[in-house]
Amino acid sequence: MPEGDTVLQTAARLHAALAGRVLTHADLRVPRFATSDLSGRTVLDVTARGKHLLTRIEGGLTLHSHLRMDGAWRVYAPGERWRGGPGHQIRAVLTNADHTAVGYRLPVLELLRTNEESKAVGHLGPDLLGPDWDPALAVDRLLAAPNRPIGEALLDQRNLAGIGNVYKCELCFLARVTPWLPVGALPDGVLPRLVALAHRLLDANRDRPTRTTIRAERRPRTGAPAPAPPQRPLPPLRVQETLYVYGRVRRPCLRCGTPIRKVDEADRPTYWCPACQSGPMP
Repeated sequence: MPEGDTVLQTAARLHAALAGRVLTHADLRVPRFATSDLSGRTVLDVTARGKHLLTRIEGGLTLHSHLRMDGAWRVYAPGERWRGGPGHQIRAVLTNADHTAVGYRLPVLELLRTNEESKAVGHLGPDLLGPDWDPALAVDRLLAAPNRPIGEALLDQRNLAGIGNVYKCELCFLARVTPWLPVGALPDGVLPRLVALAHRLLDANRDRPTRTTIRAERRPRTGAPAPAPPQRPLPPLRVQETLYVYGRVRRPCLRCGTPIRKVDEADRPTYWCPACQSGPMP
């Protein structure tokens, strides 16, 4: 699922394939921009901003895209078979002499003037993986709505940019609170630590092919509360275990052994441990 770390990796791949090269072919398969001709223009850079991608092009243009739940950009060599999905899912094709970048299932694709990028990303809060990262500002924005559930607040990109549903679930687990606990009900000191942890996790995964939030050892960090005693013997940590709760419904919690629960909310699944995490539950 594309989140801030995935989008940053996508931007790096696109930048390496496109930046400094002249477009020999460009095809934007959305009605509003289908007649736009970018051929002959040089791509200047590709930058991630939160979960948004900004491809800046010679002549003061920016191609803005957002991956949402299942969008993807793939890069192919000349003659290589495109494997990102059926042709009807392709929304953008950018080709130069060395590479072709193909955008699949992009729910947001628009061509902007570069000096008007703020129309697309100006609403975003501090970027967890960007040069503007400001943890104090992120905390202030989260506290501005104390009655809002923490999971919902973390997903709001106006508070801090880069967290998606996977990190929402994992962060709440690591903070030992349910995603439905109001921001203002968090114990003292938890919110700043949660924001710092969000930055640390995304930064640790910015170059990893597989996202992980699990420490190899199962002992708490110095100063962290001791884990609850297991209700049943914990299974050995399997190689493929990369996340504490996300995608692990009915499997034993890696901290206490209780089966992980799941609920679907607004097309987003939420996973949590009912024993380790305190607060309201569905």
